[in-house]
Amino acid sequence: MKAKDITALSTAEMLDKEKQYKEELFNLRFQQATGQLENTARLKQVRKNIARIKTVLRQAQDNK
Repeated sequence: MKAKDITALSTAEMLDKEKQYKEELFNLRFQQATGQLENTARLKQVRKNIARIKTVLRQAQDNK
């Protein structure tokens, strides 16, 4: 997900997306620990998406 896509979302939607990504990250970590994870690059993608959402939320908070 790109920053442009994130800024188009409302605050509630951003928080919901962040929650979804955190759940996905938990599941991916669990799969990695049990040796079932095939696409290890997805861990990095999900972490970056969470960081992007947090950054956009923080910028919106600072602009108020």
